[in-house]
Amino acid sequence: MMHPLSCAMAALFAIAPAAFAATSGGDVMIRHATVVDVEHARTVADQAIVLRGEDIVAVGADDDIARAWQARLTVDGKGRYLIPGLWDMHVHFGGGPDLVEENKALLPLYVVHGITTIRDCSGDLPQQVLAWRGQIAEGKLFGPQLFSSGAKLEGIHPVWKGTIEVGSRADVDAAFVRLQQDKVDFVKITDSTIDPQLFLYAVERARSLGLRSSGHIPMALTVEQALDAGISSIEHIDYAYKAGVKDEAAIVADLAAGRITRAEANRRLDQGFDRATAMAAYRRIARQGVFVTPTLNGGRIIDFLDVDDHAHDPYLAYIGPKLRKTYEWRIERANKADARAITARHAHFERLAAVLPMLQQAGVTIMAGTDAGFLNSFDYPGIGLHQELGLFVEKGLTPAQALASATRAGPAWFGRLDRYGGVAAGKAADLVLLKRNPLEDIGATRDIDTVIMRGQVYDRAALDGMLAKTRAQVAAWNAEAAK
Repeated sequence: MMHPLSCAMAALFAIAPAAFAATSGGDVMIRHATVVDVEHARTVADQAIVLRGEDIVAVGADDDIARAWQARLTVDGKGRYLIPGLWDMHVHFGGGPDLVEENKALLPLYVVHGITTIRDCSGDLPQQVLAWRGQIAEGKLFGPQLFSSGAKLEGIHPVWKGTIEVGSRADVDAAFVRLQQDKVDFVKITDSTIDPQLFLYAVERARSLGLRSSGHIPMALTVEQALDAGISSIEHIDYAYKAGVKDEAAIVADLAAGRITRAEANRRLDQGFDRATAMAAYRRIARQGVFVTPTLNGGRIIDFLDVDDHAHDPYLAYIGPKLRKTYEWRIERANKADARAITARHAHFERLAAVLPMLQQAGVTIMAGTDAGFLNSFDYPGIGLHQELGLFVEKGLTPAQALASATRAGPAWFGRLDRYGGVAAGKAADLVLLKRNPLEDIGATRDIDTVIMRGQVYDRAALDGMLAKTRAQVAAWNAEAAK
């Protein structure tokens, strides 16, 4: 599956230490590739790229690089387009201890689809996922680079399992002691039962400790309040939509005071969107450096379950039976809707999606993330990111903007653009070789020839082998479940 380059190179240098006296030595050389410069939305033809270990050490005109460098392995990139590895900035693992192995089996699916880094936004297996993070970094577990929030913060007796329940400031302070001990990469805060003021305190506490924070903003707060507290990213486009409601502050005040119900608040929010208000809010989001992860595809799937039959999706062959079981609660809820509710659901999705180009126009950094994982019906790890990018273009972004959301936005949010998000010397050797130009058609990101992750090369045969292995494992689980 992977090329054992480190051992081969060590032997080569031991036998012939002067072999590269006239040239520099690398492990892998990709020749005659067209490099996609995502930052400047352009392509550079006939380039050679040299990798040593987990680093890109040289990029330039093919003839020049070929004269100056040698490598143990050469990859033919002729007619191919080289992009930085993709990042999925919103994934989940969970379903309880019985689903650990089925969740672990999802990791290769990301790599097969060119996704070399994922951001785990918390489920109910936080310690397991943190362990995977370390095992992947140490090379003991195969999977994409993994950033994790660990356990999310919530109120007392929340809907979501696997959380740290907080009912006071002291609880929040204690939670941050644990999160720091776990060395989490960021903090996730959700809103099913958390007191709105504790939500703000948690965001402020994260900022004071130098931790990025993300989450679901309680309905009884304005988006502006969350921005003022220092939230780092807004998950799901619903909250960006809410920021564009002209009377958001009044609706929030009425809800907080108990003068209206949540249903009435939702009705007023749905009807109160105003473009001028929205653009002013989005420009402020951009100024404050807050990123937005729309997760459009997950919403689209649920909102259109009445017209899209996923029962025979080929991708179900890669999802374990227990994980598939977690899909049922959302499916059941959607199926209870009458014709009027279904029409409203469709219209609601289109209203939310219309916000996307407004965010881009205002200068907000949009991050591609799928919400893939347990519970989120038919929102598949791997292919879901490509579906998300397709929606981004369908709803108004250019292919270049969509590609940037999946290659540069994630590294920018983590402050790692020095290492990721480009094809240049000094960057990480996380790369994807495509058969077509993604700047012309974002669908080209699905047409993968080769994935390079941490300097290891996985050609199409190796990627297909990973799919076959996962399919066989899921088939075995299906057989066991049927007994």
